[in-house]
Amino acid sequence: MQRAEIAKAASEGLKEFSKTIGSVKTTVGFDGFVDSIIDVVKTRQDADNYQPVPTIKEYGERIVAAAGESANIELVTKLRKLGGNGPIMANALASYGLPVTYIGNLGHPNLDEVFLPFAEIATILSIADPGYTDALEFEDGKLMMGKHSSLKDVNADTLNEVLGKGKFQQIIGDTAFLGMVNWTMLTKLNSIWDLLIDEILPAVASNVNGKKRMIFVDLADPAKRTREDIADALGRLTKMSKLADVVLGLNLAESTQIAKVLGIEVQADAEAEIEFTAQRIREKLDIKAVVIHPRSCAAAAVQGENSVESGRFQGPFVKKPKLSTGAGDNFNAGFCLGLLAGLPVTQAVCTGTAASGFYVRNARSATLAEMIDFCADMPPAE
Repeated sequence: MQRAEIAKAASEGLKEFSKTIGSVKTTVGFDGFVDSIIDVVKTRQDADNYQPVPTIKEYGERIVAAAGESANIELVTKLRKLGGNGPIMANALASYGLPVTYIGNLGHPNLDEVFLPFAEIATILSIADPGYTDALEFEDGKLMMGKHSSLKDVNADTLNEVLGKGKFQQIIGDTAFLGMVNWTMLTKLNSIWDLLIDEILPAVASNVNGKKRMIFVDLADPAKRTREDIADALGRLTKMSKLADVVLGLNLAESTQIAKVLGIEVQADAEAEIEFTAQRIREKLDIKAVVIHPRSCAAAAVQGENSVESGRFQGPFVKKPKLSTGAGDNFNAGFCLGLLAGLPVTQAVCTGTAASGFYVRNARSATLAEMIDFCADMPPAE
């Protein structure tokens, strides 16, 4: 099938799924951030007008030039919004019409005000205060400056204390899709994974609505974690896969790092090999699926009943996005939407790129109707 045909087929699949989407209970956790989207000022014309520093390279050169001297760097906050991989992904899933329960650190005992609109479309169970991120955005990328002291409170003990162990088990028992993201920053997330593997998942039915429960995991830039820590986390995913359909989402850099931890050779042009890399990582971990999403395309490998299905799709890349922070989380939401809809792997990869493509063009997540229309008339890559 050609690109446009795949996208149109995905659109029809989502339209069919719209009839039953309200019955697919979804739970996502466990992080929470308040994000400030920031420009670095290069030159200022007057009180209301300025020219931002265009690239990370130029910003870096400016900082290096200040060594031994000093520098006055002006930051302009363009937007203050909900952040964290989990809230952004969950907000997108809720925007599609999935019934979402979110568990994480969004403010305790009261929600931070940036999460109040999210609370209008999802059930929020907050267990701790949020972290804070200053996202410096440039044309060639972004720098995430984080304040993470509250993240240590995201652990099994706090979860059981605030929610009650019985409540958490009841939520998991009812949920068809569980998303767990930002392992890298949540340094005690393993305790929640162990609770699920050792106690919760064995105690609840593995099938919900006639299908095996799906668990999506995004490690979220594990470069600052040790090789041993990463290998240990991957081992937990293999254990979890005996109890549910585990899906691992990776960006390009993450896929290379995970491949190296698993002893998989990655070619010099890693992006050209993402479909093969997804196949090898999935095989090594013995999990349901692996998806890899560079900025311009994506590929996935999914274990079917009798064989592994893989595919690649060229996304609707845009050179100058309105908002890039959160694009990967929207991709994850769109890809999982495709899997929950029962779409073939290439169409699910298509819905992932459609979700991120819509988000960066509109600075918000799409509704399901907008996803259906966007796929039906998929824009070309710029």
